[in-house]
Amino acid sequence: MSANKVAIVTAADSGIGKQSALMLAERGFDIGITWHSDERGAQETAQKVEAFGRRAETIQLDLSHLPEGAQAIETLIARFGRIDALVNNAGAMSKAPFLDLTFEDWRSIFTVDVDGAFLCSQIAARHMVQQGQGGRIVNITSVHEHTPLPEATAYTAAKHALGGLTKSMALELVPHNILVNAVAPGAIATPMNNMSDDDAKPGSMPNIPLARPGTTREIASMVAWLCADDASYTTGQSFIIDGGFMLANPQFKPQKA
Repeated sequence: MSANKVAIVTAADSGIGKQSALMLAERGFDIGITWHSDERGAQETAQKVEAFGRRAETIQLDLSHLPEGAQAIETLIARFGRIDALVNNAGAMSKAPFLDLTFEDWRSIFTVDVDGAFLCSQIAARHMVQQGQGGRIVNITSVHEHTPLPEATAYTAAKHALGGLTKSMALELVPHNILVNAVAPGAIATPMNNMSDDDAKPGSMPNIPLARPGTTREIASMVAWLCADDASYTTGQSFIIDGGFMLANPQFKPQKA
C-alpha cells in the first residue's frame, strides 16, 4: 500500500471509531481523527496511530450544526493533501415512544445521522473524484438499519435512510471506482453502551444467539477489510455483524391482548 494513503474516521475518540482508526493505521493508512466532545480520547487515538508509524491529525467535528460543521472534513483533507477512505462513524441516538417523539428530537437525530453523513461523504467523494484514483466510503449504520429498535423511531428511520444513502452513493460513484458500503453492528461493548471490550464475556447477553456483546475489533476488522484492496469487488452492501441478533430479534415483545 502506498505510504500516503489517508483515511478519515469520524468520532474516532472511542469505541468502534477508535478501533477502526487503529486497524486502518496498522494497515498503512495515515489517519484523520474527528471528535465531538472527547478531545482527550482523540489525542489518545492519535498517539496510538503514531505508534504504528503513521501520521495522525485531529479536529473537532460538530454535525449538529450543518452545513458548516461538516467543513472540518475539508480542513482535514487539506492538511493531508488527499483522502482515500472515509468512515462515517459519528452518530446520535435517543429513545422516545412514537406518540411522544417531538419533531425537534426527530430532526436532531436525522441532522447528525443522515445529513451529516451525506455532507461528509459528498466532500470526501468530490476529492476522490478529483484525485482520479478511486476510494472507499464506509457508513456505520446499525442492526436497526434492518429491524426496528422499539421506542426509537427517529434512530431506526435515520439508520434505514443511511442504508438507502449507501446504496445510492454506491451506484452513482461506481464510474469513479469509489466503493461504498455499510457496516451494521448489533450490540457492541462500547462506551456509548456503557461497556468496554472486557464486558464481551460469554453468556453475558443470553437473549442473543452468541450470548454476548461484540467487541469493537469485530466491527473494525470489517471496516478495515472494506477499505483494503481485497474488497475491490464489493459495493452497495450492508454487512450485519450482530452475534445472531437479527435471527432472534429479542427486542420485539408482542403486546398481550
